[in-house]
Amino acid sequence: MSATQSPVKVDATTDRLISDAAHFLGRTKKDIVSDAVREYVEVHRDELNAAIKESLSRFDGSKYAAVSVLTGMSAAELEELGGLPTE
Repeated sequence: MSATQSPVKVDATTDRLISDAAHFLGRTKKDIVSDAVREYVEVHRDELNAAIKESLSRFDGSKYAAVSVLTGMSAAELEELGGLPTE
């Protein structure tokens, strides 16, 4: 897997926890955050899968469904804003 860098902003208290953990475990802050996110995702995998399935169930292949899934707006809300362009 190629490594890409993307800054993540956290509050000062969380940054202090990350820094302390990295220091006392002899690891980098990047490693601490990476491991923490992986563990969090693993613990919440069932919730994530359920949310993905629920989102996909709303996707029927139409433009309205695609935009609705991406924006969280209903077809009625999209129509109120002028609808979607036709091709």
